[in-house]
Amino acid sequence: MRIVLKTCFLLLCIGLFTSCEDDKPNTVNGPFSNGSDERNMIIVISDLHIGADLSYAEINDNLKPLEDFLEQIRVSPNVKELVIAGDLLDEWFVPATTNTYEGKDQSDFVQRIATVNKGVFDAFNSIIKAGKIKVTYVPGNHDLTITPENIALILPGINQVRDPELGLGTYSPTDFPKLAIEHGHRYNFFCAPDPISNQDVAPGTILPPGYFFTRIAALSVDQNHPVPIDFPPVVTQNSSGGESQNLLFDYWKMWNWTVSNFPINSMLSNKNIVTNINGFTQNYSVNDLLPYQTTPGGLIELNLYKGIQDNWQERQTRNGVAVSIPTAQAIENSTNPLETDNQAQVQYFLNPNSDKRIVVFGHSHIPKIISSLNQQGMKCIYVNSGTWIDSNPNQTTMHFVVITPQNSGTNSQTYIKLYNFEGEVATEMSKDSLRL
Repeated sequence: MRIVLKTCFLLLCIGLFTSCEDDKPNTVNGPFSNGSDERNMIIVISDLHIGADLSYAEINDNLKPLEDFLEQIRVSPNVKELVIAGDLLDEWFVPATTNTYEGKDQSDFVQRIATVNKGVFDAFNSIIKAGKIKVTYVPGNHDLTITPENIALILPGINQVRDPELGLGTYSPTDFPKLAIEHGHRYNFFCAPDPISNQDVAPGTILPPGYFFTRIAALSVDQNHPVPIDFPPVVTQNSSGGESQNLLFDYWKMWNWTVSNFPINSMLSNKNIVTNINGFTQNYSVNDLLPYQTTPGGLIELNLYKGIQDNWQERQTRNGVAVSIPTAQAIENSTNPLETDNQAQVQYFLNPNSDKRIVVFGHSHIPKIISSLNQQGMKCIYVNSGTWIDSNPNQTTMHFVVITPQNSGTNSQTYIKLYNFEGEVATEMSKDSLRL
């Protein structure tokens, strides 16, 4: 959930290089050349956030550069695979008062996206149809309800990697089992699929509260961050309510921060959040989402997402989280720039049941490379693949990751490089390497 939840941290690390000239990728001809005739390079992009209406979509100016970038990949003799690590399409960043599907359905919505952004989808489909480069997609949170059938409708022949649960996927290429690529949202309290809450009002829904966060934030942006005319009701901690009430107070603090920082030009009791998506059929107010009290210091209650503070552990189980995250930590760190990237280390490198040595996440929009050691003392590398949205505050944009696997040489290294494409020029931002 980009504006509210997508920040991250990491330290830049220095790569290990071999002295053997034959093992070094040749970058003279750009990031998509390995200096040989071998097709072995893996390109990872994420967080394109392609929308159905360019008046509010987060990518508009960067669409043409994206087309040019994809064309460079298409003609490269060395690129083996292009991986889209989530948030390809955007069902979330839609102003709250807008009917996302315009009274139709998801199939129509994704076809509108493909039509409005025809040049980009023509470029993707050109790569797919040529058959030389495998194109793989894993879902993110902004496209977590988009069905496999509807992705295939606009990208026929694309390889989709999905968990049994809709909205999640982790990809390890068959010939590169030490690599894991996923969006990273399954570890976020507000962005991970929620198949438990709201089943009484929206049967089958998996939309987490971050969806409503983003709809409100998108409306605030669309209204140019107006002066607030209404404020969230104050909630105070219920000191006698136990852990569940403490967690709900923490949840209120997150909502209070959001509503305070993304004001909208209407009363918070107005039912102007239009849904008609993923099981929801009603209009809701901001107050329908906020924890509330009828008496100061008394019971904290919820309308939507009732009991969410108590079901996080079950949510993680259903969502295939390998190392459980405590609920208080998950709520408190949901906007923390450290947490998404920290979970790459926790879930993979410090997890004794994981053998992954390279992990790529998106989600945070902050491109970084960091190296660390796993429990066996072996070097591991984490990469965040950044974003392609037009405006990425305090950051560059149009990022991509290039992974060049090692060869059979004794001193050969697997290289991981991070670039941006601003000005339609590939600029290396950082790099690292290891031997698998």
